[in-house]
Amino acid sequence: MSIHCKLVILILALTFDSQVHTGQIFNGHETVPHSRPYMVLLEQHLMGGGKSYCDAFLLNEDFLMTAAHCQDGSINAWLGVHDFHKKTEAQRVTVEHKFPHQDYNSTSLTNDIMLLKLSSKVNFSEHVKPIALAGPGDGSLPKSCVVSGWGRTEKNPRYGSPVLMEVNVTLIDNKMCEKENFCSEGEAGPGKGDSGGPLVCEDGKAYGVVSSSNQTPNGVLIYAYAKIPAHVGWIFKTMKNAVKMPLYV
Repeated sequence: MSIHCKLVILILALTFDSQVHTGQIFNGHETVPHSRPYMVLLEQHLMGGGKSYCDAFLLNEDFLMTAAHCQDGSINAWLGVHDFHKKTEAQRVTVEHKFPHQDYNSTSLTNDIMLLKLSSKVNFSEHVKPIALAGPGDGSLPKSCVVSGWGRTEKNPRYGSPVLMEVNVTLIDNKMCEKENFCSEGEAGPGKGDSGGPLVCEDGKAYGVVSSSNQTPNGVLIYAYAKIPAHVGWIFKTMKNAVKMPLYV
């Protein structure tokens, strides 16, 4: 995809110390339909009647994972979707409880990770399957990874892509990345409508959660992904405690 014009605009709009919720998949392409059956589209119903969208990914029949900054409003989760305009065969499940990380900082976007407990169990199928998480032993820096989502592209700058898009990214060591984040850089990366989607690496596991982007002094965009191996303990403890919650909570 050609992104030169929009990339220049975005770079001019950002400053070195700014940090924004990520906004478009740049230099991406449409996924093979239903090749990423763990992907979930989140439809947030906001106060005042508006809507907002994020992505998430399926962990098991009860839980999704997404970014903590995607917690506004009531949420419908759409599973088994490829084309947003063709959802007749998709599953729609409401989110019952939100569990943002207790140390999430909405200003710095650190610990930008959240679990969502669904109101009913997901029905697994060829188009709806969970993804495995990278564990503490997978904490070394993977190289070749993929992010996917329905976020805005240069062809759909206002409303997002109707079909699931993906882009290859290469992770880097960078001092701008906090210890709980993986990072990639350059013209290829995720964006705002892609927030909450997974960073999936060579072994097919989810290593990170699409979080934010900012700009280096020389104008290079850095994309941050909340590091799943650093949060595995919190993830499984939170899910275990959530299933014990009384129904009226």
